Amino acid sequence: VQLQASGGGLVQAGGSLRLSCAASGRTFSSTAMGWFRQAPGKERECVAVINYTGRNTYYADSVKGRFTISRDNAKNTVYLQMDSLKPEDTAIYYCAAATTAYGVTNAYDYNYWGQGTQVTVSS
Repeated sequence: VQLQASGGGLVQAGGSLRLSCAASGRTFSSTAMGWFRQAPGKERECVAVINYTGRNTYYADSVKGRFTISRDNAKNTVYLQMDSLKPEDTAIYYCAAATTAYGVTNAYDYNYWGQGTQVTVSS
């Protein structure tokens, strides 16, 4: 599986961005997907997870109510809609494919990672 993330950029606080992650490979529709982020000097954080059907999701408390994860299995793509962005959301965002069909939040349960896309929120 290869993952290609896109959609990052520079936005003012309160603005929105939509990240996309296109996956190659025939197992996408049976794999849970996650978005992680890492800010300078901080550990990688699980932001959102979606199970293989898209019916079950998980959000970190820091983004709950502001971010929405979704997927289109016909397009082999997972999305992260980010609204009401804050300066503390500034980080490199990574999409990842899990080793299971069900939502997991530990980075060790993800075996494929995209290259990362930079999100910068100015105050």
